[in-house]
Amino acid sequence: MKIIFRKNEKVVIVSFDTVSENFDSNYERNKFFRELYGWQQVIPGERKNYSYRRPGLLDEIPHKKISSSVFMIALEHMKRMEDFFDQWSQKVEYDMIEVILERERILKDLRRRREEL
Repeated sequence: MKIIFRKNEKVVIVSFDTVSENFDSNYERNKFFRELYGWQQVIPGERKNYSYRRPGLLDEIPHKKISSSVFMIALEHMKRMEDFFDQWSQKVEYDMIEVILERERILKDLRRRREEL
């Protein structure tokens, strides 16, 4: 989902870290990531495979991914994101930082980071 942040808009930077040993299984850990990011389901058929996109929370919330476990959302979506992470509070550590976006500077930083990868 494409997102456009306006200059001086309040945004939230969300970062999280999974605590692998707190998950009961890899299945449960994968469930967390699927609920957050969504996933591609492939169902084999007799003649061909059928592929379906199963949406996650970030398919509904406009965001800008900064790194694998860091993304930026508009302040208006912070409560929804907090509710999601609170459901996983025993297994996932998260932090949310409210910032005022200086659009041009942030875009330059994101482009620079992308080039470095």
